[in-house]
Parts: sequence; C-alpha cells; structure tokens
Amino acid sequence: MVPDLNPITFGGRLREARERRGISLRQIANATKIAVAVLEALERNDISRLPGGIFGRAFVRSYAVEVGLDPERTIQEFITQFPLDSVVAGHPTSQVDVHVAVQHNDRRVSAVILVLLVGVVVTGWAVYFGAWRTLASHAAAFLTVQSAPTVKAPQPPPIVRAPAAAQDRSAAKRAAPRGDAAAASPEPIPLPAAPQPSAGGAEDRLTVRLSVSRPCWVSAMVDGRKAIERLLETGEDQTINVRREIVLTAADAGAVALTLNGESARPLGQAGEVVTARLSLANFRDFLTTR
Repeated sequence: MVPDLNPITFGGRLREARERRGISLRQIANATKIAVAVLEALERNDISRLPGGIFGRAFVRSYAVEVGLDPERTIQEFITQFPLDSVVAGHPTSQVDVHVAVQHNDRRVSAVILVLLVGVVVTGWAVYFGAWRTLASHAAAFLTVQSAPTVKAPQPPPIVRAPAAAQDRSAAKRAAPRGDAAAASPEPIPLPAAPQPSAGGAEDRLTVRLSVSRPCWVSAMVDGRKAIERLLETGEDQTINVRREIVLTAADAGAVALTLNGESARPLGQAGEVVTARLSLANFRDFLTTR
C-alpha cells in the first residue's frame, strides 16, 4: 500500500500526536511491546502489517494511550477509515508480535510459578524439620534408657542362729543321763517368724498393658531387665507383669494408652513428647484416672 503522509489521515493524526508529546517510536515500542516496523506502518496507514480482528484494534488502543489520545474515540476513527473486512482479511497474525494480547497471561503464569516455588520451599523446610524432630526424639529416648539405673536383685535374708548360751544348754541336756526324761528333753530353739502373705493377694504384682494409637518407639526396663526396645506399630499392644518396678519410656507420649491392674491410667504426656515414667506397686495408683 502506498504510504499516506497527509496529516488529516488516521495515521497522520497519530504521528502528529506523538510528535506533539516528543515521544519516539522506539519509546512506544518499549512500552507497548509492539514492533517499531508495525508502528511505522500504522502511521503510514499501512494496515497490512497489523494483525486481524481484536488484535489490530488492541495495537491502535495501546498507541493512542501512549500518545495521549482518547483510546475509544481513536478506535472508532480507525474502524471508520478501515472497515472491519479490510482489517481482518488477508492479515496473518503469526508474523506479528502480538505481545499486548498475551501480556496479562504472561504475568499470571509468572505469578503461578512464583507461588509454586514458594510452596516447594516451604514444604521442603517442613519435611526437614519434621525428620530432625523425629531423630531428636529417638536419640533422647535412647539416652534416657541408657542412663536409667539398674535395679539390683534383693539379697536372701541372713540365717538366724540361736544364741551361744542356748546352744550350750542344748549340749548339756544332750549329755545328761537318759534316765532323767525331763533333763533329756531339749529346749526348742526360737526360729525367725515366717513372712506373712500379702493381704491384698492380687496386688503382689503389677500387670501393665500398653497400646499405641500410631507408630511409637517404646522402651521398658522391668525389674532391672530390658523387656521392650523397639517401634510399636499402630494398634499393637503389650502386656507386662511387674514384681517391683518398670521404667517405661515413650518417644510419643500422646500415642500410648496404659491400663494398670485392669484400671485405665492417665496419659503419660502430650503428643510428640518424650516421657520416662517409673511405676511400681507403691505408686501405680498415682497414675490412675480414677484417682
């Protein structure tokens, strides 16, 4: 198309407005992302360089905004001078940088990518600290078990012997003549009183039953011997008979439920808390919920 430099034409009015504001085509191209060659063609009324349909009108609107013209009025003048058919027909859009139409979409994509990156970083930190906390809990529980004092087995009671004087009298009586029946009868030697059976009967030992509601590392020292030291799975339970004392350690106190001699016990601690408890026949009622 032959360039039309008449200032009363559509392209001439655009150029006149630009020059009036002292703006170069390169400045408009940088602001609108429209190629300089397309802007030059628009000022020459050469619409063959414009894309068809709404994209061509979007170029005109962007140009009008940059040079200070009313965009709506400028588009109406553009449509009046260049009917829709002449704008649309024969102008392939693939050869023109249609940056204005996709500018907002690019910004949205960038925002979505930024949000995803932030989410990945936050998730990574959460996984790292979760693993660190679990490792620290297991280490603390292990050190607690290793430092627990070993309960020594009770020593047997000493043998009680009769006093020396009583032994001498017994020997003298055995040496007396057999005719004296009264003298020959030895006096009974006093013996230590036999231990009386416990009045409680059923409470001469402590029966501990524990179960876990989620995987939990548990250690138990029963009467000075290690009974449990492993990870209990969800729903798993253990029953332990205790004669003197049990030292129980749980890496997740909120996951452990206890019954002591058939009665429910209160929780050992909060979820995720490492707790070590000592239970015996003397103090196990302090842990019951009915207390």
